[in-house]
Amino acid sequence: MKVSVLGCSGSIARGCRTTAFLLGEHVLVDAGTGVGELSVAQMRAVSHVFLSHSHLDHIAALPLLLDTVGSRRAAPLQVFALAQTLDALRRHVFNDIIWPDFTRIPSARSPMVQLHPVGVGDVLVVAGVTLEVLAARHSVPAVGYAARGQGAWWVFSGDTEGQEPAFWQRVNALQAEPPGIGALVIETAFSDREQALARKSAHLSPSSLAQELAQLQPKGRFPIYLSHFKPSEGASILAEVRALQANQALQIIDLQTVDALQL
Repeated sequence: MKVSVLGCSGSIARGCRTTAFLLGEHVLVDAGTGVGELSVAQMRAVSHVFLSHSHLDHIAALPLLLDTVGSRRAAPLQVFALAQTLDALRRHVFNDIIWPDFTRIPSARSPMVQLHPVGVGDVLVVAGVTLEVLAARHSVPAVGYAARGQGAWWVFSGDTEGQEPAFWQRVNALQAEPPGIGALVIETAFSDREQALARKSAHLSPSSLAQELAQLQPKGRFPIYLSHFKPSEGASILAEVRALQANQALQIIDLQTVDALQL
């Protein structure tokens, strides 16, 4: 399975796009501004979208994607997320005030998008990709995802201040079973200089990342890709993480340096 990194920044600046991953050709995980990296033909090929939570940097391009290709699609775009996330989309985005209600355009019977609730532990198979919904803890209801095509699992933490124990239990179980995990993407939005802000906004900094990764058993079996850096914080975060990498058997990589992962 090819995982294209369309965007993995925590905010915008030149060269920085917010979270969106394309799995194969037809499945998006999150729909941040990184979706703008796709051509019109690639957008039209997307059939399923899985959202981790309702924050703008993870959903901003969803209404624009529908505006670009919704009328050219043969079937509604299928969007999956927690019920609370879908409710936020209905009330605050597809409400005919912020954006047209594409759940009823051109008609309620034949809309451009259909919304489907998921819960932690659900497993879905779409477009040749198996996705499992993982527990997550953030400032709003949130989830992570594990995805697998023909190869190893790709695991995405979503945004988190520190994961639920169930997340790490599932990660450790996945890596213990063939084919194992090929990559873990985990956020680190702030440097330790901004640790108080990280805690307040329910994000990780390098010191809290270290506490999270300590729950991996065993360590070092797969690379760990760091995402969601604030554009002004990336250099500081990486400098602080180098000490973490030196003291533990971990393969830590800046996801911004990667265009795609082949699993």
